[in-house]
Amino acid sequence: MPLATRLRPRSLEEIVGQETLLAPGEPLRRLVDADRLGSVILFGPPGSGKTSFAEAVASATKRPFARLNAADSGVPELRKILERASLHSSRRGEPTVVFLDEIHRFNRAQQDALLSGVEEGVIRLIGATTHNPCFALTAPLLSRSQVFEFAPLSPAHLDRILSRALEDPERGLGRFRCRLDPTARKHLLATAEGDARRLLNAVEVAVLTTPPSPDGMIEIDLAAAEASCRRKMPRYDRDEDEHYDTISAFIKAVRGGDPDSSLYWLAKMLVAGEDPRFLARRLVILASEDIGLADPSALPLAVAASQAVEQIGMPEGRIPLAEATVYLATSPKSNAAYAAINRAIEAVEHGETVPVPAALRDAHYAGAARMGRGVGYQYSHDYAEAISPQGYGVAPGTFYQPTDHGAEKEIADRLKRWQLLRSQASRRSVGNTSPSEER
Repeated sequence: MPLATRLRPRSLEEIVGQETLLAPGEPLRRLVDADRLGSVILFGPPGSGKTSFAEAVASATKRPFARLNAADSGVPELRKILERASLHSSRRGEPTVVFLDEIHRFNRAQQDALLSGVEEGVIRLIGATTHNPCFALTAPLLSRSQVFEFAPLSPAHLDRILSRALEDPERGLGRFRCRLDPTARKHLLATAEGDARRLLNAVEVAVLTTPPSPDGMIEIDLAAAEASCRRKMPRYDRDEDEHYDTISAFIKAVRGGDPDSSLYWLAKMLVAGEDPRFLARRLVILASEDIGLADPSALPLAVAASQAVEQIGMPEGRIPLAEATVYLATSPKSNAAYAAINRAIEAVEHGETVPVPAALRDAHYAGAARMGRGVGYQYSHDYAEAISPQGYGVAPGTFYQPTDHGAEKEIADRLKRWQLLRSQASRRSVGNTSPSEER
């Protein structure tokens, strides 16, 4: 058997990591120790201990235990288990523990087939999934289960597992005489990405494929470690949690003015194979939503980066993406324009509709004047700085409220001056007619 299978924990005490769930007194551990474990969903990345937990429960429980993998099982296999569990329950009055690995692969109908057994207490379901159960599982199944999230293993956890693998002569690699160079150890821990299975597979390959020295010692140096696990692949998916969580971190880092974190999340997505056009679109949105008129150059630059990515592709496309990311992250921020259009849409959709003032209506047709169209319009260029006292339907400042960040401070100052000019022009024009009333 592979090292990862041989070294699988045989009890809860052997499980490394997940202390917030499995340490004495913690919630999941208390349920197991009290033999009150109901139906649970274990959610977490590969190699974090979900299957190990189920196997440890199987060893500890005195109840019947059945195991299925949703990737190669269906309703017929599930019904057989449910029938046996129902028979056992009627005879002994106790449920069967059913471990269903990769439960997210079951469709809605297959998940619904579990409901009766869970509802009636015939089975105690332990479902394991790498997908967010809020999206991957049906609401009825979730409502009948407790969800426990397993975290990726830390480097310290992985280091303990690695030591156990190298020292255990029965289930590990202790029967080999091997020495692991510190740089090789560091490489293996880094490339494992919190996945114990990936770590154990890599070290097993390194030990089994490295020829021993004349004295029989297997020396695992950095080159041997790199050969056994050539490339570190970040944990990432294209349409689930890692995708959404990482792009969320990227957006928030740019918005928060942190170019280094922004570049890190950008690099992670690029290395993982994210569509660069998607990233370019997000930068265009960021430039409009979070920078706006605090730096009017941000949007043209983001659009230019998007066009550059389309024209040159990858890997060179990473350069304009990085340039735009750094520029936006280090730009002054304002969401005033974004907030303004949201307020205006809210007013249009839910408020009283503002009629177009007669003076602003189109007057370029015969008979318009007789209907009052355009009458009283005050032509802006006839006034100082082209600001007339004319009203345009909505009071100034109703929607757009500029900040004092970057270039938007100049806009705020300009709007204040224009308001003053309107007041002055209004006082001067009391009782007078605009010279351009007919325009």
